[in-house]
Amino acid sequence: MAKNPAGRPARAPRRTSGLSRDLIIRTAIGILDEGGESALTIRALTIRLSTGYGALYHHVADRNDLLTGATDEIITGVLSGTATDTDTEPRAALRALALGLFDAVEAHPWVGRELSREPWRPALLDFYEAVGRLLDALAVPEDALFDAAGTFMSFVLGAGAQSAANASHLAATTTDRDTFLGATAGRWTDLDPSKYPFVRATVTRLRAHDDREQFLAGVDIFLRGVAGDA
Repeated sequence: MAKNPAGRPARAPRRTSGLSRDLIIRTAIGILDEGGESALTIRALTIRLSTGYGALYHHVADRNDLLTGATDEIITGVLSGTATDTDTEPRAALRALALGLFDAVEAHPWVGRELSREPWRPALLDFYEAVGRLLDALAVPEDALFDAAGTFMSFVLGAGAQSAANASHLAATTTDRDTFLGATAGRWTDLDPSKYPFVRATVTRLRAHDDREQFLAGVDIFLRGVAGDA
């Protein structure tokens, strides 16, 4: 490390461009994607942004504020990338919203864990509002709207949380997804067929299934049922 004339290590150059909350949040997302929640610290941000603690705390309150802001940014991106106005076919829009959130959690597993930690954050309320309006446009009876919207949200968020948990499990081991599913299928094959006939019958599908396709199948089952044409 370079030293100044007094023999002390030279400080890293400070940024000269403006610092903003948006820039801080985008940088936090990059750190989270690279190393997960444990990698996101105020110190890591000061180094990445070449700035000081005081400058950061002028824009964010603490680490939890960073996590909330980063998660909301991802959810807002899903909403902005999906047409949810009244001119959009509601079934297609609901499908796109669900898939958008699923893909976002796949790309950013920490989002799924954050949604479990603090589910009713501001951006998710916007998501919930869009779901409710689209279900209304789908002609779901008024007295069933609350339950229908809640069920849809529970399925989408639950699948997202499970996807994040699966990613964490695989990341903590040297096992890839195909090997994990193969080993699980092997254990299921050895189960007592009189006690677990259905589980054993799904072994072939388990080995080859695609999580994204299965998620979409679940969304479609919900939409067919809620529209009354199952």
